[in-house]
Amino acid sequence: MTFSLRPSYDEDPDLAALVADLRGYLDGELADHERRNGIGRDTRLTRAMLEPVWQRSRELGFYGIHLPEELGGRAITHTALAALKEEIGASGRVLGHSVLGEMGGPLRAGDVFRHATEHQLHKYFLPVARGERACCFSLTEADAGSDVLAMRTVAVPDGDGYRLTGHKVFSSAGPFADFAIVIARMDGTERSFSAFLVDLDSPGCRVTDGATPMSGDHIESDVILDDCRVPAANLLGREGDGMRIGLGRVTVNRLLHCPTLLGMARRALDLTLERARTRMVHGAPLMRLQAIQHKLADMATEFYAARSMTYAALADLDRGTPPRLEAFMCKLFVAETAFRILDEAVQIHGKEGLTQGNEVEYLFRRVRMFRVLTGTSEIQRNGIAKDLAALP
Repeated sequence: MTFSLRPSYDEDPDLAALVADLRGYLDGELADHERRNGIGRDTRLTRAMLEPVWQRSRELGFYGIHLPEELGGRAITHTALAALKEEIGASGRVLGHSVLGEMGGPLRAGDVFRHATEHQLHKYFLPVARGERACCFSLTEADAGSDVLAMRTVAVPDGDGYRLTGHKVFSSAGPFADFAIVIARMDGTERSFSAFLVDLDSPGCRVTDGATPMSGDHIESDVILDDCRVPAANLLGREGDGMRIGLGRVTVNRLLHCPTLLGMARRALDLTLERARTRMVHGAPLMRLQAIQHKLADMATEFYAARSMTYAALADLDRGTPPRLEAFMCKLFVAETAFRILDEAVQIHGKEGLTQGNEVEYLFRRVRMFRVLTGTSEIQRNGIAKDLAALP
């Protein structure tokens, strides 16, 4: 894998054409849509702002592109999907998360599609794939993040259905969603969990503004369930399958967070190189200073290492070898590396990098979150150590 801030993908003509089309959309139509509607990094997004992007992205073939053809996708490889996610992260587009379906769309649902019944596919998931409905995933609770077994949301069997009571937090895309995939503990058990499709307008269900993360994005919701009745037809999988469904998407998601981070780090490196070339200090560009040259050299080298290991693991996944250990390693290394790159980007930008409204400052806040999201760096190290101990 050669180093580039604008990969060509010449070795894969189909992917190269996809990436070229995506770049054209991101830099053209989508950029125009954001400008026309005054959408910036501080804008409080609404569903009305997102739906046109879902529909147009679907028309162009990007929305749900990873899905099998029978679900309206193109069944692209994980490696190709990662390349598209990296391009979106590197584009700086505010609404980039809606192009492939991460904001309430098919990427948010993950591999949950394969657990759905025909009824659930037609009522819930196919409309999501078409950009007509949106979903969120509700697993986390205030005191049940890394320790998911501590969750208190309970499902009580009730005739031909269930009654759910609990309080979910950090339901990403919740402000735009029609339904949630809720994981709940079966009443009277300690370790039996089930997954349910909960219509967010159901009696006993409330969606409230969630905590605002340090990125400033208003994309989180709390989902509050108070004796909310869910029909048996909305049980996803079998009773007791909930944790397997909820966490079964984690290895792939853990890996697929990495290209998004790589894209943001790539964007920061590009912006920092431009800053170093154009910022004049004592009559010469900042780039002329050896201290700055060394910082940029380290940033680029770490980016190359992080990108190489990520795509190596994705290639294993595409060959049918689930890279569990490598996924832990990639998430740890890429999140920590992206943070170091952004830290240096802020340093090189000086006071501009400390100023709200500057893109590097925003990227720094976003990247910092990924050392916690999808499992903290410490959780990744725990997983690595556990898998190493089991090696022959």
